Amino acid sequence: MKCPVVPGRHPEILLAHGGGGKLTQQLIEEIFIPAFSNPLLEKRHDGAVFDVNGTTLAFTTDSYVVHPLFFPGGDIGSLSVYGTVNDLAMCGARPLYLSAGFIIEEGLAVETLKQVAESMRLAAEKASVQLVTGDTKVVDRGKGDGIFINTAGVGVVERGLDIAPAGVRTGDKIILSGDLGRHGVAIMAVREGLSFGGVIESDSAPLWEPVEGLLKRKIGVHCLRDLTRGGLASALNEIAGARGVEIRIHEEAIPLHENVRGACEILGLDPLYVANEGRFIAFVSSGDVREALSCLGLFESGAGATVIGEVCGGTPGLVTMKNTIGTHRVIDRLDGEQLPRIC
Repeated sequence: MKCPVVPGRHPEILLAHGGGGKLTQQLIEEIFIPAFSNPLLEKRHDGAVFDVNGTTLAFTTDSYVVHPLFFPGGDIGSLSVYGTVNDLAMCGARPLYLSAGFIIEEGLAVETLKQVAESMRLAAEKASVQLVTGDTKVVDRGKGDGIFINTAGVGVVERGLDIAPAGVRTGDKIILSGDLGRHGVAIMAVREGLSFGGVIESDSAPLWEPVEGLLKRKIGVHCLRDLTRGGLASALNEIAGARGVEIRIHEEAIPLHENVRGACEILGLDPLYVANEGRFIAFVSSGDVREALSCLGLFESGAGATVIGEVCGGTPGLVTMKNTIGTHRVIDRLDGEQLPRIC
């Protein structure tokens, strides 16, 4: 990794906020993959999938540093449960158990901590998981921004499926489960005290039920990915790069709430890169698309599902979008992230 030099300082790595950007990917490729390289890690999926005594399990972890802690449609507590549950679902795994690690800043109000814990309890109940182990640490005032939460989760892959980027095939259709950008815009609006024609609520939600619906119908689902840090664009780039395929999407097919569209135009944000916490993409066999859309329409978090693109045999790792006037533009990774501290 090339390290930028700051005048008057020793050479050092300067880390940007967020995940899903070019620098984050560079850190993964040049530091973490070489340090911890193994067959499970090299699959580049939302979690590790492995067999234990004939049972296929999935294991994942994530950390949550959202600011503010409470926002329209959710809070750091429910977010920490749904985020990890959803990573398991993207592996085709039924979520079972979670752990939770709390980094608590000195001075955090006890009532705030109670609210967060109660939110996690309700979210776990909704997602049908149990929080079975955890840890707490307290850091000095000014060192923790209220509270940070890490959750790890274990789930069981019940149908022996291998749902991962390696399964993506030329000709697959890409289904998006709903409209984009509501989580990131909701955070920005409350953070900055902005209004965009009404309250925009985060899409934060558990996603196992619609995924389970697809799997029960034995639909040809080859890969799943939730659209968190870095949004749709980063997820597509990750999969295109990992599988070595070209992905093409269509701007007119991508659903946006009008308030989100307006907010992005005012703030100069590209909704393709804005984080979501209740949206995912599914790479599905072309012959199963109609049934997949019908299935997703049965669930609240899949009611807006639509086909937004396809996998091609063109330039490996390339993602392009056809716009409304018929031209194509490359959808690349961001160097950083548009909105830091949103999940």
